[in-house]
Amino acid sequence: MSMTSKQRAFLRSLAMTEDTILHIGKGGITPELTQNVSEALAARELVKIGILQNCTEEPRELAMTLAERTKSQVVEIIGKKIVLYKEGMGDDRKIILPKNKA
Repeated sequence: MSMTSKQRAFLRSLAMTEDTILHIGKGGITPELTQNVSEALAARELVKIGILQNCTEEPRELAMTLAERTKSQVVEIIGKKIVLYKEGMGDDRKIILPKNKA
């Protein structure tokens, strides 16, 4: 499922008020980090991740890899911040996206 620009803008506006809850350091994407991101996405649906100065990998590559491993979507990449979104299941959904216009 791909997001519309309206949905992406909606998520970006929500992400502006979110705190950065995870950081990627010089170790890059570890299995532990992937697990933490998955758990955070399950709990919050929208997660902001910071990339520390000692991380040498490119933010875009990190975002794509994390999105693929956590089956989430990249909302935005700004400087050393990544925002990921994964829709919640069933009645547990916290974020209701604007509807697509067919």
